[in-house]
Amino acid sequence: MPSPLACSLALLPLALLFAPPAPAAEPLHQRIDQLIAAKAKGRPVSPRADDAEFLRRVTLDFHGTIPTSAQARAFLADTSADKRARLIDRLLASPEYPRRMAELFHVVLMERMGDHPEWAKYLRKSFEANKPWDQMAREILRASPRDEATRGAAFFYAKRLANYGQNPVDHAALTRDVGRLFLGKDFRCAQCHDHLFIKDYKQHDFQGLLAFFQNAYLLDAAFPAVAERPLPGKLPFMSVFKKVPRATGPRVPGKLELTVPIVAKGNEYLEKPDRKTRSPGVLRFSPLGELAKQLPVAENADFTRNIANRLWWVMMGRGLVHPLDLHHGANPPSHPELLDLLARELIANKFDLKWLMRELALTETYQRSSILPEGAHRKDGSLFTTALERRLSAEQLLWATLEATGERERLLKAPPGKGKKGADTLDVLRTKFVRAFANPPREAEDEHSPSLKGALFLLNDEALLGTLVARPGNLMDRLGKLGPDKVAEELYLSVLTRRPDAEELAEVAKALAGKTGQARTGALARLAWALLASTEFSVNH
Repeated sequence: MPSPLACSLALLPLALLFAPPAPAAEPLHQRIDQLIAAKAKGRPVSPRADDAEFLRRVTLDFHGTIPTSAQARAFLADTSADKRARLIDRLLASPEYPRRMAELFHVVLMERMGDHPEWAKYLRKSFEANKPWDQMAREILRASPRDEATRGAAFFYAKRLANYGQNPVDHAALTRDVGRLFLGKDFRCAQCHDHLFIKDYKQHDFQGLLAFFQNAYLLDAAFPAVAERPLPGKLPFMSVFKKVPRATGPRVPGKLELTVPIVAKGNEYLEKPDRKTRSPGVLRFSPLGELAKQLPVAENADFTRNIANRLWWVMMGRGLVHPLDLHHGANPPSHPELLDLLARELIANKFDLKWLMRELALTETYQRSSILPEGAHRKDGSLFTTALERRLSAEQLLWATLEATGERERLLKAPPGKGKKGADTLDVLRTKFVRAFANPPREAEDEHSPSLKGALFLLNDEALLGTLVARPGNLMDRLGKLGPDKVAEELYLSVLTRRPDAEELAEVAKALAGKTGQARTGALARLAWALLASTEFSVNH
């Protein structure tokens, strides 16, 4: 007869089979809100944004533009409890999402240093495929000219390896940019000595990273292309304060230094360069190849925390580590547990940026109003208890202006090249918006400030003012056909994604009172221009 223990063991598989499942972890967006609430410690918190504010914010963040008046009416009229989640999913599934992300990452990674169609194509295709961020980073850092599908990624290096006048190639600037943009660490002041104010940043960090790039050069090709010369050995360096000669092989900050193999002269290449075909050859030891293997990996906390922090900034208006490129011990995250959680979850979800942005949009933190709560005297941005207003990028302003005025489809369908007056094409308008509203080259656009050139552009630019001319189906055409009691609502929903209040209704009625014909047309154009030029239109609130 079997013992009781044997019987129990025999029944164990059945017990496991019918045991209730272990409780699933709460969704990430709920855990985020819990950590934000814990840090707030009872401080006043803004209520949920109303539907109009949320609709405008999330459309700008995921599509880089504003909704149409018809979309606004439909969303405001929807009474279903899950309409915000459904809106988020609809926006993320739209072809507008990869366009927005390509524009966003172009500005983040290139910092207005230039454009190239192959680079734009690479970014757009990558986000259309929802390519994992670690894979994108590997392709950018490897910069292989041999794969046609990814060769546009080399523009990140190619623009920085170009000669400007008689100046030598600035490999040091390239090193700083890789540190800032992929690791969240600005080693600028650690090039010639250990950083004087940030003890975490050492000269060895800068020089080890520089060693990956010191022999990279720009190829003469019809597309962005870079190549490498063989490394002769370690990179020598010396502190300007301590005249002690040192040397380092390629080294990702925080990782072990790579050993540069000694290869007999003439045997450095697995495949030698070919001048006729302009092939750069294949090195036995490729520093860029090693960098692409070592830097963008889950085990590199600097890499994972940097992208998690930047996505938080994209959605919330401020990084958990702020400024974005100053991760170090003396500048800890505002919410350390939260940044660690975001990094872990991003790794667990295979660096799926779309997934993380969806989770962030579902949080109550993201969906809060930008209006200060009762009892609060000022915004404490680092607590995220109130939504932070932030100025729109040049690209967001362009697309929002075209959507508001109803001119988007006309300009998208227009043939490339100059219009009748040399200013009536999408490309020309895009260039003008960038000149008027973007930061100077090499200046990060983590913050935007109003400028005189932007104000003058809004006042005088012929192409911008041309969007306020009535054409079939556009905003001015629609307003011209509406009665006085309907104009204000259509105008405000089209431009500001909300209905006007009583005071605004009265102002519109007063501006149009007694006007007919050309006088009324002119008044409508001035009203639309006033909203386009307003602070409310230019911020993501």
